[in-house]
Amino acid sequence: MDIANLIQTVAIYALPVLFAITVHEAAHGYVARHFGDNTAYMLGRVTLNPLKHIDPIGTIAMPLLLYFATSGAFLFGYAKPVPVNFGQLRNPKRDMIWVALAGPGANLIQALLWGILLYLLLGAAVTEPFFIKMCQGGILVNVVMFVFNLFPLPPLDGGRILVGLLPYKQAALVSRVEPWGFFIVMALIISGVITKLWLLPLMSLTFAFIDIVLTPLSMLVR
Repeated sequence: MDIANLIQTVAIYALPVLFAITVHEAAHGYVARHFGDNTAYMLGRVTLNPLKHIDPIGTIAMPLLLYFATSGAFLFGYAKPVPVNFGQLRNPKRDMIWVALAGPGANLIQALLWGILLYLLLGAAVTEPFFIKMCQGGILVNVVMFVFNLFPLPPLDGGRILVGLLPYKQAALVSRVEPWGFFIVMALIISGVITKLWLLPLMSLTFAFIDIVLTPLSMLVR
């Protein structure tokens, strides 16, 4: 393993990853508070302080271990989930959809912001590779988080959205998967199912959406 390459990669992705996970989790807590649940706020999780959201195992140890073990071919990690008491929401079944959407939505917005910053740097004739790669990394990280978290299986955000949308009987059946959801998701990741059938197709659509939204800006800086 090239240590110099690892250090460079960590330096480029550190800020985008910290922002991605911090804003994602804080958004869940903020929207939950808006709809009546103060659990995350009372625990100090509605904050942009990354230390409140970083999980030592899921955010640091696991990604580094996988990076070394697979030579950077496979990475996976997670932050400490923001606690939400859905029973305290004013309309639990409806409001849980908005709480779940808040995290991926925050990542999509961040991807757009990194894209705007990239075009602004290019428009200002800034060609320093480190900053250009950081912006590109910010777009990539947030698109991955946006698409991955929308996978319709609890405890991922997409699973909670699905539970909120389904009729009560079907929603209850899907909810029962949650205790084993993490292990199912890991198995699907390792087998390549999520990557081939979910991540890659939806990431392509998301990149296309970002390109369309930022087209006016890209034309201005040319």
